Amino acid sequence: MSKKQTSEAELVKCEVCLKEVPASAAEHSETDDYVAHFCGLECYQQWRKKKADTPRDN
Repeated sequence: MSKKQTSEAELVKCEVCLKEVPASAAEHSETDDYVAHFCGLECYQQWRKKKADTPRDN
């Protein structure tokens, strides 16, 4: 199996709803220590809102 076929077959879980989606189709956001994956724009927006509403420790 080629690298392209492997990456297309790889599944990742949406950070919000935990739905599995192909890595090649997932939206992603690089955060402080990891990359978060999202099944679509709606889940990404929910995640951003939750992250913005969460107070940060200094």
